[in-house]
Amino acid sequence: MSHGFEMAPSKGPAVPDHPALSILSRLLDRLNHLILMVSMGALILTALVLTYSVVSRYFFQVATDWQDEASVFMLVGVTFFCAAYVQSYRGHIGIEALAGILPRSLNRARLILVDLLSLLFCVFFSWKSWTLFHEALVEGQTTTSTFAPPLWIPYSIMAAGISLLSLQLLLQLAARLTNHRDNHV
Repeated sequence: MSHGFEMAPSKGPAVPDHPALSILSRLLDRLNHLILMVSMGALILTALVLTYSVVSRYFFQVATDWQDEASVFMLVGVTFFCAAYVQSYRGHIGIEALAGILPRSLNRARLILVDLLSLLFCVFFSWKSWTLFHEALVEGQTTTSTFAPPLWIPYSIMAAGISLLSLQLLLQLAARLTNHRDNHV
């Protein structure tokens, strides 16, 4: 029984038995891995941007008005884009108090219900995020700072990331419902 996210799990994400789902799952796994690598670079870049900001303000008294928003945009991207990767390993925080005391069949039903509710929430969140993205793009919305970057940038990142998470949850739910060997419980 796992109680948290392990950085180097012993095995990769579970692959569905169904051939079409298996192919889609492997493609999503590759995309998630690529996004993870880009996100690691974004975290390093964010640290460098914030370090530059502190150094330039402290030593050279040069004001920077772009670093905070650029850093926040990158952190939003890292957070939302990596959610599907973490979910592929079932690494999100979960409370497993019931898992040890429920019979296997009831625990399987509980896991299906949790996956279904999570999927429904993420699909709704995805729809609302794409709506925000569309409004920001059409209306030309920007932040209120002097830098004023367009808001469609973080909204598109948020919408794409939560859409990937929704797809990951859908694949995992489909695998849980269709797999002959129940290695997900």
